[in-house]
Amino acid sequence: MKVHIIGGGNLGVSIALGLLKFSPENQVTITRRNTSSILYLEKSGATVTVNNTHQIQEADVIILTIKPYQVDAVLAEILPVISNKIIASAVSGLSIENLQNKIGTANSVIRIMPNIAAQFGASATCIAFHEKDKEKAEQVVSFFQSLGTAPIIDEKLMDAATVLAASGTAFALRYIRASMQAGIEIGFDWQTALAISAQTVKGAAEMLLEEKVHPEQLIDRVTTPQGCTIAGLNEMEMHGFSSSLIRGIKTSLKQIKG
Repeated sequence: MKVHIIGGGNLGVSIALGLLKFSPENQVTITRRNTSSILYLEKSGATVTVNNTHQIQEADVIILTIKPYQVDAVLAEILPVISNKIIASAVSGLSIENLQNKIGTANSVIRIMPNIAAQFGASATCIAFHEKDKEKAEQVVSFFQSLGTAPIIDEKLMDAATVLAASGTAFALRYIRASMQAGIEIGFDWQTALAISAQTVKGAAEMLLEEKVHPEQLIDRVTTPQGCTIAGLNEMEMHGFSSSLIRGIKTSLKQIKG
């Protein structure tokens, strides 16, 4: 497929890098008003341009990784020169219905919410679409599956997906940072503490994804009666470890919904 990414910020670049590495049969074009910081993508085979409409007529999928306030200006540029395209929108808070109203019926709309781990083939990309666009959506689902997982969800959950999958990257990194800091306190240099903490989280996640069990089942495997693990877990819970994370996620969702 020919993939045209409008918006060469962190998310757009992550998708481009992921496609170039894990789905190299696809051709990637990415746009940014100031391309100096992303010209390195050309070495991997991407076309980098300042022009949102550059060869857009040849694209199979147009991915919008732009800010909500940029949508109308971008659509005004591209709509006169496209038809029968799949527009995959990663624009936060913009519903399928609202975007479809803006673009008319000549193009199909799919809503996506990837995260920046796409460049490592490890994104959790939530995807929503209307039934009439199912066949076209399956093409988008297919190449996002090469960048990690691509669960199909009800559109009403897309704001929640933004928090859980996209903001969730920051939440997970904050846990790793705290674990690293604790590692320094108990004797490791920061590089070693970071390597251990990050790999431990990666291993825990891979076990969950492979075995498809509730986290508590895996926790049971590493907790023994009167052991150090259960003592540490109980201390964390006493200070609100789980409840503070849950409150943080719900607060982020409230922020999106305004």
